[in-house]
Amino acid sequence: MDPNTRPWLAHYPDAVPADIDIARLPTLNTLLEKSFRDYADRPAFISFGKTLTFGEIEAKAKAVAGWLQAQGLQKGARVAIMMPNVMAYPASLFGVLLGGFTVVNVNPLYTPRELTHQLNDSGAEAIIVLENFAHVVEEALPQTGVKKVIVAKAGDLLGLKGAIVSFVAKYVKKVVPGWMIPQAVPFSEVIAVGAKAGLRPVTVSVDDVAFLQYTGGTTGVAKGATLTHRNVSANIAQADAMLGWAITKEPNNVMVTALPLYHIFALTCCCMFMMKIGAACLLIANPRDIPGFIKILKSTRFTLMSGVNTLYNALANHPEIKSVDFSNLTFSVAGGMATQQAVAQKWKALTGCSIVEGYGLSETAPVASINRPDIESFTGAIGYPVPSTDFDLRDASGQSVAAGEPGEICIRGPQVMKGYWNRPDETAKVMTADGYFRSGDVGILLPSGMFKIVDRLKDMILVSGFNVYPNEVEDVLASHPGVLEVAVIGVPDEHSGEAVAAYIVKREADTTAESIKAFARENLTAYKVPKHIHFREALPKTPVGKVLRRMLRDEVEA
Repeated sequence: MDPNTRPWLAHYPDAVPADIDIARLPTLNTLLEKSFRDYADRPAFISFGKTLTFGEIEAKAKAVAGWLQAQGLQKGARVAIMMPNVMAYPASLFGVLLGGFTVVNVNPLYTPRELTHQLNDSGAEAIIVLENFAHVVEEALPQTGVKKVIVAKAGDLLGLKGAIVSFVAKYVKKVVPGWMIPQAVPFSEVIAVGAKAGLRPVTVSVDDVAFLQYTGGTTGVAKGATLTHRNVSANIAQADAMLGWAITKEPNNVMVTALPLYHIFALTCCCMFMMKIGAACLLIANPRDIPGFIKILKSTRFTLMSGVNTLYNALANHPEIKSVDFSNLTFSVAGGMATQQAVAQKWKALTGCSIVEGYGLSETAPVASINRPDIESFTGAIGYPVPSTDFDLRDASGQSVAAGEPGEICIRGPQVMKGYWNRPDETAKVMTADGYFRSGDVGILLPSGMFKIVDRLKDMILVSGFNVYPNEVEDVLASHPGVLEVAVIGVPDEHSGEAVAAYIVKREADTTAESIKAFARENLTAYKVPKHIHFREALPKTPVGKVLRRMLRDEVEA
């Protein structure tokens, strides 16, 4: 396949250009300022029945920025944000950017071990955390260089008091564990003090780093994909070019935002893209509470939907979903993991809206390809490369394969990351000499001009759209006193797409599967904890002693 011919362009809708104007891309700060100005009175974020307009979220964000600047943080300083989809998240996100700093998104369900690594690797100087997870920060803090801690409450920026705040907090997480961080500053104080301090103008360029978006690696150590303002701004422009023509630019567009904004898919495709087009994000703080989620959908008018296969499946199969009004829904997009045909068909029957599947990675900010938004039915493919993006399918030697032949999907475009933060060795493993990012996914080019994923080169496991790297799980399990050897693979799972399975040789005969799972839960986020534990007398290995995960996968597939 010759990527220079870009055969997919022949299948683009007439309204979609082959390329975006890369030379005129704004910084994210410029994009935000324009949206704040153009859509000042429009709803921007909706949470627990409370709406903040673009103008109101601007004021909160500038207060956060002003406070951080007043603390002496210099341009480019890394600020971690550890929150689910609560109203304080977008205010913090935009505040960090407007202040000229770099956002380090942190999964709020991380264990102290995982958090410590990410804070140290990124060099974060400050962290903004929801109080429900402050106890984890407390435990990690002494091992990090973090100087400033801001603690938000679930009810912050909602204008709620008393019992309602308590209800909101429980909705996010059943109980707020006790914590003690003497230097912690309440988010409400940051807003009050920062508003008085004001935002000092800061000059930001498209080449400055906007996000360190952490993803796993072959070593099992999470690495920060370095995304510049140009990378993310380009991806917003690409999404707008590919999808924007099909989205009515009405003043009351509402995107159901159930995926966490700390995840790159929701960050770009919901939060930032909606800011660009003047639409609101309906923030779902706890999407795992499907009855509560449906209750919110029943009480809110929405026009756009985003999700992963597991979310669409859970909603479509809940008995209460038929009471939701989908008459205003015009667009449903999926990513993060493969969407199953059966789920897509059920969603279409329920809503009348086909799921438009896209494909991307943290390293591509994330959208690399997507289906046309005007499809009549689900395609099962990952669609067409977005404007200004080249796909090349390459064999193991790095040579392009012939059309119709499978090869590793290699991606080149303005959305491809600058590299892994402070890891030139890891960057060199995934970037080719001619500027392509090696995805690790094997695809084929269909006659329709679309690409379809057929296999994965990496050992990575994809659990409900979240990456799990076997080495990290193996490292944790190997430190269990009862484990002699361990190998971890992904196995098919009806609900999450894949699940983590651990094959273990015992060191002590009385070691149990439950003790191993309990140990894993102390050190790993829930989706990384093995769902299946298999005890073996020995693990398959190469002559030099390397464990053969492929043989274990072959057993599962047999």
